[in-house]
Amino acid sequence: MLLPIALVMAAAFQWGLAGGLAGQLMTAGWAPELLSFWRLLVGLICMLIWVAIIRVQGCSLNLTKPLIGWSALAGLGVTGNLTFYFISISEASVAVAVTLMYSAPVMVYFVSFARGTERPTLLKFGVIGAIMVGVILLTGLYRATPGAINLWGVIAGLLSGISYSVFIFAFKSAGSHGSTPVSLTVAFLAAVFALVFLVDPGQAVSVPLSPDAPLFLLFGIIGAGLSFLCYFIGLRGVLPTMAAVVAMIEPVTATLYGVIGLGQALSLAEVLGMIIILSSVTALTIISHRESIR
Repeated sequence: MLLPIALVMAAAFQWGLAGGLAGQLMTAGWAPELLSFWRLLVGLICMLIWVAIIRVQGCSLNLTKPLIGWSALAGLGVTGNLTFYFISISEASVAVAVTLMYSAPVMVYFVSFARGTERPTLLKFGVIGAIMVGVILLTGLYRATPGAINLWGVIAGLLSGISYSVFIFAFKSAGSHGSTPVSLTVAFLAAVFALVFLVDPGQAVSVPLSPDAPLFLLFGIIGAGLSFLCYFIGLRGVLPTMAAVVAMIEPVTATLYGVIGLGQALSLAEVLGMIIILSSVTALTIISHRESIR
């Protein structure tokens, strides 16, 4: 139980680092949708190399309809998550976008309760509530003025959270139908195909020859290739609800990247938000571990 949780945490940690790298690349003038495209394209290349190695070793890919279907749905969920997240940022603010996207654990819990895969308890609802308070403090949403938030920004943020929930459940289902590299290859292929229509072709092909090419490569490996590998494997051993909550350390990691890597300062409210998120995730991990060994 602890190893799968650690893998999900490792994935969230890498996503947080990728968020910091994305901030640097956007500051350099690269479009958000282009970052999403190259992030997933690098992930696809990593998985294709892995699949090629498997084929050379004589292993079968076992491409079944359920594997393709669930993996493609997961890839579209990833695309929706990233695309709506950036739309929410542009229409509202980073604080609003992050907070609404991380409403996903609440959605995942309600779906799991309805499916009967998770038993609702007051303690779990309390932990989720504490995490949402922590995210609000960390992102500074409480400082947002009503005029800074428009309806489309809120809708896009909620759609980002829904897409997040979709790819959690889809990856969980795909994991029971085939191997990790094949499933991730299909998912990334679907995501890249969906994003190719949103990017500027001229800017997209200029990336490999730009001075930022090494940063894009690192961004893709951390943000997709290695992180989704950790997440997919970890998701095999934990409930979707647990994975959704544990991944909440991503905004904490992104904030710490800003402090350490970019020299940004933290307010008292942001520090308090980080403490609440980390302690709540730790508490839920302990609770779930105890439930699993009963």
